[in-house]
Amino acid sequence: MVNCITLNSTSRVVLTSCRNAFTMVANLSLYAIAFIVFSVSTAKTHADLENQYRWIAYSSIFIGCCFVGIFLSRTEEPRLKMGLRGNSHARISWAYWFKKILYYQVALVYMLTRLVVNVSQAYLAFYVINDLRMGQSAKALVPAIIYICSFIVSILLQEMAWTGQRLKAYYSAGGVLWVFCGAGILILPMNMSAFMYVLAIFVGIANALMMVTGISMQNVLVGEDLSGCAFVCGTLSFLDKMSCGIAVYVLQSYQSMSPTVLDNNSSITSLTVLDNNSLISTSYISVTRFGLGLIPAICSLVSVAVTFTMKLHTPYSKPLVEPLLQ
Repeated sequence: MVNCITLNSTSRVVLTSCRNAFTMVANLSLYAIAFIVFSVSTAKTHADLENQYRWIAYSSIFIGCCFVGIFLSRTEEPRLKMGLRGNSHARISWAYWFKKILYYQVALVYMLTRLVVNVSQAYLAFYVINDLRMGQSAKALVPAIIYICSFIVSILLQEMAWTGQRLKAYYSAGGVLWVFCGAGILILPMNMSAFMYVLAIFVGIANALMMVTGISMQNVLVGEDLSGCAFVCGTLSFLDKMSCGIAVYVLQSYQSMSPTVLDNNSSITSLTVLDNNSLISTSYISVTRFGLGLIPAICSLVSVAVTFTMKLHTPYSKPLVEPLLQ
């Protein structure tokens, strides 16, 4: 709906950053629900623990359904107040988008951005508990730091005037920042686990920069072709869901057993296997470190390279006198 609310490029980025900020609020709200549930009830058995998480799930679903109901009942169907390119309701063929190089560039950048954010979130809790051997509170505190930093950065991004070049610059900054964070996560030893809190700050900043600008590139791609924005957003969303699922599936296929840690000064794990009737000790980096450190870093690096090849044009930069929709 962002593309249909306004044609102004800066306003579209502002709305996208606002959306990302409220996504962080939703994530933090889930932690608040979990805190309340854990405070009210005490888990003494495995069944009690299951009931706690069941109540967290039920509460989250109920609150989500309430807001969906409010949106569906209180939001009127928008209609254009001004025509675009003669006929604003003209249908755009799917082939129109497949002929645009920018479509493939934006699709690749968006897919890689989602891989960075989603895959890293999937392995974050396992990393701080299994690899760094941090306290149980860390699996909630580290993500909370990431969400809070992302929220703050998303708010700050609303105060800027945006152009195509600025989108590329800020996305590249977030991507480069994630490369350094990924390298730090990959080599971080157990005896320096407290440094993960510092890395979480930069991960949160990088996530916000990449998500806000990456999604805003979709808006630049759509431009004034509002009849095709549903196809663009739908195909890109489908692509990111499939890629994230495949990435996690491939990573998990190598996670056959829980590794044992060599010592507190090492980020490498050791596994002893039986081969030709003899024990052979092999060392490798855990899949969790790959999923949280290496994969996001590589995806960030590739996405930054693709971003440099883009030609983003934001011709509609004048502020609107009145809203595009009524």
